[in-house]
Amino acid sequence: MTTLQARRMKLILGDGSVWRGFGFGDERTVTGEVVFNTGMTGYVESFTDPSYKGQILVMTYPLIGNYGVPLFRREKNGLESEPYESDRVQLLGLVVSEASPHWSHHTAHHGLDEWMQEAGVPVIAGVDTRALTRILREHGTMEGKLCPENEDDTLGAPTIDMKSAVDQVSCREPVTYQAGARSVLFVDCGGKRNIIRSLLRRGITVHRVPWNANLLASEFDYDGVILSNGPGDPKDVGALVMQIRALLSQEKPIFGICLGNQVLALAAGADTYKLKYGHRSQNQPCQDLLTRRGVITSQNHGYAVVEDSIPPDWETWFVNINDGTNEGIRHRHKPFFSVQFHPEAAPGPTDTDYLFDEFARVLANHR
Repeated sequence: MTTLQARRMKLILGDGSVWRGFGFGDERTVTGEVVFNTGMTGYVESFTDPSYKGQILVMTYPLIGNYGVPLFRREKNGLESEPYESDRVQLLGLVVSEASPHWSHHTAHHGLDEWMQEAGVPVIAGVDTRALTRILREHGTMEGKLCPENEDDTLGAPTIDMKSAVDQVSCREPVTYQAGARSVLFVDCGGKRNIIRSLLRRGITVHRVPWNANLLASEFDYDGVILSNGPGDPKDVGALVMQIRALLSQEKPIFGICLGNQVLALAAGADTYKLKYGHRSQNQPCQDLLTRRGVITSQNHGYAVVEDSIPPDWETWFVNINDGTNEGIRHRHKPFFSVQFHPEAAPGPTDTDYLFDEFARVLANHR
């Protein structure tokens, strides 16, 4: 750990508290929303998840980096190799209790320190992340600054404008991943690659388009629409909400995931709100209200749908067993549905992977 102890760093929270430790990775100062994740594994998937754009992530699990980082490469279809969920680290900053300098795994190519340096992400280690998480749970998500020890304790302006976060992580040009006769329009708000992989495994061709593409006059002939996950407040993508509202009249199947759930809800006429500290873990219990079946889900979101605002022709599909928040909606008669959690997991349990099979069935029946 001597290489990690050469530089002193601190995390300043919006409540005025200061958390000190040892720095590694990039040396720059960053300011942004401080959130926590309780996952015990899957840090490569989490760090490359575009939903974390602009956020300083606190990992509650005490040891991070012990199985290293695999080599990044492109697959033949153009997708990033697993377990990468995008082409870069999306975090603004990282807070860990202990970073392992000795990593071991048969796929490992380098360590956490080297990866964070290459990505330009500052990291602070030696922090009691569970005590820090208790503060965040009590006071809610707050702004924070990650910086060298000798800087002042004022937060300053956020490093990234979160109102444009979706635009920063969305693709710039359409990309097609060929797999079969059925096809979907994948509206990329910062979508995880395992959503695309899950569709390709079911023989569904994916046309990935920017979040602000003209969906009503698309160059692609498609059978359904996937609304992806992504960072920030769903109300910041009002232009997309208006387009989805217009698409609802065409009655092509629509499946929303995470941010996509919130966008579909807004398009349907419901409302959304910011959670106190969000759901970011791999063990969130939910219940399917149609089957009464319980599932364990992977989640990463800070906003949710207002339950009482759901229109009469829509219904709640899933609820969170921990806090009762809405975890999914569906239209009572038409092929529109969405979930707040991640059925593609990566990382996390695959209890709800069957939802992709359900969507494939709906596509086939509709066609």
